[in-house]
Amino acid sequence: MYQRDAGQVEVFGAPLEATTIQAAKAAGVGMVFQEFSLISTLTVAQNIFLDVEPTKGGLIDDATMRTRAAELLNRIEVAIDPDVEVGSLPTAQWQLTEIAKALSQDAKVLIMDEPTASLAKHEVESLFALIDRLKDQGISIIYISHRMDEVLRIADRITILRNGKNLISARLGEISPQEIVAGIAGRELAEQATEAHHTTAADLPVLLDVQDLHADGVRGATFQVRAGEVLGIAGLMGAGRTELAQALFGVNPITAGAVVKNGRRLQLGSPADAIAAGIALIPEDRRLQGLVLDHSVRLNLTLPLLGALRRWGLVAADKVRGLSDELIAQFSIAVARPEAPARLLSGGNQQKVVIAKWLGTDPEVLVMDEPTAGVDVGTKSEIVRIVRELAQTGKGIVVISSEYPELIAMCDRYLIMRDGQIVESLSADQISSEVDLELAVQGLAA
Repeated sequence: MYQRDAGQVEVFGAPLEATTIQAAKAAGVGMVFQEFSLISTLTVAQNIFLDVEPTKGGLIDDATMRTRAAELLNRIEVAIDPDVEVGSLPTAQWQLTEIAKALSQDAKVLIMDEPTASLAKHEVESLFALIDRLKDQGISIIYISHRMDEVLRIADRITILRNGKNLISARLGEISPQEIVAGIAGRELAEQATEAHHTTAADLPVLLDVQDLHADGVRGATFQVRAGEVLGIAGLMGAGRTELAQALFGVNPITAGAVVKNGRRLQLGSPADAIAAGIALIPEDRRLQGLVLDHSVRLNLTLPLLGALRRWGLVAADKVRGLSDELIAQFSIAVARPEAPARLLSGGNQQKVVIAKWLGTDPEVLVMDEPTAGVDVGTKSEIVRIVRELAQTGKGIVVISSEYPELIAMCDRYLIMRDGQIVESLSADQISSEVDLELAVQGLAA
C-alpha cells in the first residue's frame, strides 16, 4: 500500500524487491484490512475471487469459482455458502469471508489489522479458533490490535510500535501486560485512574434528568447526570446502550418518559433539537456516523457550526480556517494538511476530529458512545484526559464503553444496562477493578 523509503523485506528468505500489492501477493503475503473491502451485492465466491476470477473461453467461469471457494472455505473449516450474497451475512461472516479472500491466492503470511473491531464476544472466539487452525496449517499471522487481552490470548511474540518506531520485540512470556501498556502509552491508564479526582455526585447540581424513558431498545430508563460528573454506562452488546444515546440525541424517537435539562422539559424529535438544547453525541461508528470521509479535515471540524461561520449569508473561508486551526491545535490532531480528506487520517486522529467538532459547539451535555474504540493506547490516554478536563468545567458527560480500563479511568459513577433497562447504579468507590465492573455487567455478585 505504501512505498518503503529504506530497508528490506524478506518473505521466506527471499527479498521482496517491488513494493506493490501485486508483488506482495505473489510472494505469499495476504492482508485483512480493518475496514471491510467486500461488495455486499456480490456472493461470497464472487468477493473471494474479485479481480482474479477463473475464466473459460474469455468469460468468468462461475462454476469453477464456486467450487474453488467451497474448497477454500472447507479447508479453513468455515461454514459459509459460497452462493450467498455477502450483504445477507452477519458481521462475523464478513470477517471470515475477508480472511478467505486473503488466503485465496495461497498466502503464507496473513496480516490482520484490528480483525475483531466489529465482532461480538462470541464471534471473537470463533475467529481465534480459526487463527489457531491457520497456524496449524503453517500460515504465519501478523495480528495488529489495540486490545491487550486479545494479544495475550493468541500471540506467541509481540512487537510494540510507538511513533513509527520499533520499541520492543519479545516473546510474550518475557513481558508483562503492565510493561506492554506502559510501552505503548508511555504511562499506564491505571495511573490516570489513580490521579483522577473523582467527584461525589451528590455534591453537584442536576443538569440532565431522564425520567422513565422508553425508545427502540430502551425500556424505562431513569437516571440523572450532574454538572461536572462523568457518568459511565456499561453493559453487554444488545443491552440498549447505543439506543439510549441515540434517543438522547433525537435519532431514536422517544415513545414515553421525559428528558429534563436544567428544570426544562426537552422535546427531542431530531438531532437538531438536541443540538439546540446543548446536547452533543460522539457516535459509535466514526466513519459512517461521525465524519464525511471525502470532505477535508477543516470542513469536518466546522460542519456543526456553519451557521456561525457565515458572512453576508455565505460561509466565510477565513472563519473556517481560523476555527479549524484552533481545534487542530487544541486537540493535537496530527494532520499535515487540513485540506486533505478525513479518510486519510489514522483512526485515532479521526476520532479526535469527531470529538473536536462537537466540542466546538460548546455543549452542556456530551454523550460519548465507545469513544476509545479502535484507537491506540496513547490516543486513549488523551481522550481520558480530555473527558476529565471537560468535567472540571462543569459539563455533564455520559460515556458508553466496552473497554473497562478506560471507563474506570474516566468515570465518577456507573449505570449497568441489561435488556434495555438500567438495572444498577454504582459509585466509583464500589468499582476498584475491571473484575468488579465485569461482575456487575454479568449480573454476578462480587
